Amino acid sequence: MARSIATRTGDDGTTGLLYGQRVAKDHPQIEAVGACDELNVALGAAKASLPATPRGAEVRASLTRIQRQLVALMGEVACAEADAARYAASTFERVTAEDVSLLDTELAALEARGLSFDGWATPGANPGAAALDVARTAARRAERRLTALAGQGRHLRPDVSRFINRLSDLLWLLAREAEQ
Repeated sequence: MARSIATRTGDDGTTGLLYGQRVAKDHPQIEAVGACDELNVALGAAKASLPATPRGAEVRASLTRIQRQLVALMGEVACAEADAARYAASTFERVTAEDVSLLDTELAALEARGLSFDGWATPGANPGAAALDVARTAARRAERRLTALAGQGRHLRPDVSRFINRLSDLLWLLAREAEQ
């Protein structure tokens, strides 16, 4: 018999962190992981909204890579501070400085294309641009949730905050590109 997704262990309002510690479902780490999960879904919706063009395929490939990196980021966030050394010693994937550098490269390439925009964006020019703006706002929410963890005693590596910050910048530029 296949395992059920309904474990019933969360019926008491708790959920498990990576190594089994139980916390309330509204615990700051769960909020941060949830915000990153919402971002992952928004990235999927953005991919589905992009046009069937060579550039659309290129952006979809980039977003797919970013989704894999985001899953690695969520794993790290879902680890209790007390288990951070155990996680660091594990073979789990992590967001790296190279991942941040790749986002920087993508940002620079978009800026080099001379995207034009005046002031604040007004999303909704087309479905692809709107979906990228939804993903951008999800990235900013995830960034706020991740930043708040330090005040709760969960300290993340600098590459985590750098990655999510660059990602939201990249999504903003991709949305502006999609508008054009």
